Amino acid sequence: MRWAIRLAGVVLGLGVLFVIALVLVPRERVAELAAAEFERATGRALTIEGEVRPSVWPKLGVRTGPVTIANADWSREGPLLQAASLEIGLDTYGLMTGVWRIDRIALDSPVIRLERAADGRANWDFDRPDPAGGTGGGDGAPSAEGRGFAGFTLDEGVISGGRLLWIDHATGRRVQLDALDATASLPEPGGAAAITLSGQGNGRGFTVAGTVDEAAAFLSGQVVPVRLSALTGAARIGFDGRLGTAPLAVDGRLDAVLGDLSDLMAFLGRPQPALKPGLGQREVSVAGQLTRTKGGSLHLREADLLLDGNRLRVDADLTRGEKRPRLEAKLRGAVLDLSALSAKDGGAKGGGAAAAGRGRAAAGGGWSTTPFRLGALEALDAAVAISADGVDLGRLRLGPTRAIVTLDRARAVIDLREVAAYGGGITGEVVLNARGGLSVGADLTLTGLATEPLLRDLAGYDRLATTGDLRLKLRSAGGSMDALMRGVSGTASARFGKGEMRGLDVARMVRTLDAGSVGEGATTIFDSVTASVAIDKGVARNDDLTLTAPLLRATGAGRVDLGGRSLDYRLLPTLLPRSDGGGGVTVPVLISGPWANLRYRLDLEALVRQPVERELKERLTDEAAQKLGVVPDAGESLEDAAKRRARKALEKEAARALEKMLGGN
Repeated sequence: MRWAIRLAGVVLGLGVLFVIALVLVPRERVAELAAAEFERATGRALTIEGEVRPSVWPKLGVRTGPVTIANADWSREGPLLQAASLEIGLDTYGLMTGVWRIDRIALDSPVIRLERAADGRANWDFDRPDPAGGTGGGDGAPSAEGRGFAGFTLDEGVISGGRLLWIDHATGRRVQLDALDATASLPEPGGAAAITLSGQGNGRGFTVAGTVDEAAAFLSGQVVPVRLSALTGAARIGFDGRLGTAPLAVDGRLDAVLGDLSDLMAFLGRPQPALKPGLGQREVSVAGQLTRTKGGSLHLREADLLLDGNRLRVDADLTRGEKRPRLEAKLRGAVLDLSALSAKDGGAKGGGAAAAGRGRAAAGGGWSTTPFRLGALEALDAAVAISADGVDLGRLRLGPTRAIVTLDRARAVIDLREVAAYGGGITGEVVLNARGGLSVGADLTLTGLATEPLLRDLAGYDRLATTGDLRLKLRSAGGSMDALMRGVSGTASARFGKGEMRGLDVARMVRTLDAGSVGEGATTIFDSVTASVAIDKGVARNDDLTLTAPLLRATGAGRVDLGGRSLDYRLLPTLLPRSDGGGGVTVPVLISGPWANLRYRLDLEALVRQPVERELKERLTDEAAQKLGVVPDAGESLEDAAKRRARKALEKEAARALEKMLGGN
């Protein structure tokens, strides 16, 4: 029977509370009290429709029908708030002592419209007219002392099943959040408010939790201490600092771990940026001191920026320019891995001029004809200083690097102040100008470069070992890679010092016509190599290649069609038996054809036509007869037989050797 007695006691207690609610709580009086209190605090009308019913759980109070809160007088979007019903809870102890105090407000299925006008006014900026007819402070700015919120308290505020609309009339942007559930509490007048919020944005769930110190001052737009954390998918954002809303002002510590940006971009309703590995394709995080001034400028100080495996120290300022934003930044890092930039696919998802340049190729394996996309160059102006202990570009590896990138009205200048590379250095500048189409230019000086590691990284070829200097001055214009390569003009020059070419003994080949002059163990030692190139409309011409060696001199001349990707070149190695450089024999080497299928051959016809000294002719005859086993055909001279035999044997071997030397295709 004990349980029956207890149950009866509970029922009796509920009945007593219900009687108290009916007798002690005048329903219309509570609704009027809530409306009056709200209008006193905000200056906005609170309209309650439908029947007002008593409530005993979870608080003693009343439930109403639909409610509406008036919007700012400049808005044309409808009420600031509409809700299906409103629950008002009273402080029971205060009620017993004759003090009416609202300590719970719950809104069911509210629609909340937050708006910022084109002139910066916000519809949540509640101005209560003062006795003098003003709106608060004497300077026109709202003051906390003039607000009813300064003495307002609330043990519990609840929103369930709500919808939030954000409307920015200055930019035309609209954001909608659905399925909102929220709780808030303000235990002390003018004190700290605790907030939790969850919902969905563009179909993506999110949660927000935090505290706002000096809540009344915050609602008036003043800058107050705030601690917030937000989560959507793999993206987590934390802020601890000061925040104000009229206008928006921020100053505090930002910690954001954003993953691959897919969750954050989906929540914001924006497409995921097509970032490459090393530039944030897999992981983006930033931690540092963030400041947004009332004037709208954004500043990041001593920030750690992580882009995949690349970690950078960042100081940056983003300000409003006359026609576009302006970014000034300093980026400092250790060794940066940008190897994906030189990969064929780079793991990227498209986008940008680089991706366009690798896109649709012309027939026959030519350059890409896909138009460049240059919108990024027009988005802002910038001056960015970059320094790194090293840069891995995949095929190229750079040492300590310092560069300054400036961007002014779609014209980018990359100033290479210091680039250590392969025992030497690179200085100069590269210009990309997208004002009315794309034009590019490069003025570079490369000094002291070691060719062996450079060519090994570029082409897997390690048989040319020397050190030298290069000078490049190039320019072009066009909307695709194909157009750029067909339009390139300028000059280039190279000068290399002592070195060796492994796998080919040019002197022995010329002297003996011996196929054993190629392959492992064969080496050409030289003292210098020089050349200059003139480029016009995509065709590079050279007529002064010179290679000098103790017993050898080689010259070369020809053309390289950069646009058509073909080569027509004649190399003339000459054996110099006399110390004065006279006499000797030259065996021309012809290199021609498309880059994808170059053809190498010895010009033995030119060899036979040469006025060779008698003793060298005799030596060639003996070597041909004895070493090569030349047997003249009927009516054929030994010289003709040697030429025939040498052509068959040496063309194949020389082509193989030169193909290895030049990297094949």
